[in-house]
Amino acid sequence: MNGHKTLPPPPSTPPRQLTAEEGEPRVELGTLARGDVVVLTIRLLCMATSVTAMSFMVTARQASAASFYGFQFQLHSKWSFSYSFEYLVGVTATATAYSLVQLLIAVSRLLLRKSPVIPSRNQAWLAFAGDQILAYGMMSAGSAAAGVTNLNRTGIRHTALPNFCKSLDSFCDHVAVSIAFTFLGCVMYGAAAVQDVIWLSNH
Repeated sequence: MNGHKTLPPPPSTPPRQLTAEEGEPRVELGTLARGDVVVLTIRLLCMATSVTAMSFMVTARQASAASFYGFQFQLHSKWSFSYSFEYLVGVTATATAYSLVQLLIAVSRLLLRKSPVIPSRNQAWLAFAGDQILAYGMMSAGSAAAGVTNLNRTGIRHTALPNFCKSLDSFCDHVAVSIAFTFLGCVMYGAAAVQDVIWLSNH
């Protein structure tokens, strides 16, 4: 009409459909997975050191003989004869139970609820408090037991008390290994507390 040609309308383009990957927000799972792996690894190491320290201590027992001024004396040593060793067993048993509970909770969240190991700040603060208490407890128990073990190895100054570890070598070796793993457990629980602080600072 009026000498003008009517142009055909441009072809309509169908609305672009988003795929499932494009429509959903991207979630950075890599960092979260690495964080969960670190937490689980530290918890496993905490429990392993606690169980090892407790196991070596509760199996520390030996009967032998020692010479004192030419007289032979029968010696029977057991971890339960010392309050310091009993304290170490109590602390490591508590640490083992705590680590086991933490591991079970973490695994249930990952496998059943599909949620991160540390779901909230309240949980992180509780874990931080528990890790701190056990770190100091392991340090205290290791220090107390180390004093008794050093006395067994060196005797009492200014007296002729013999080195009992020469006759009770197996007992002293078990105690020494237990103390070493107790201090290592202190380091592991300290690392767990540091990991809790890192999580709190990032969330």
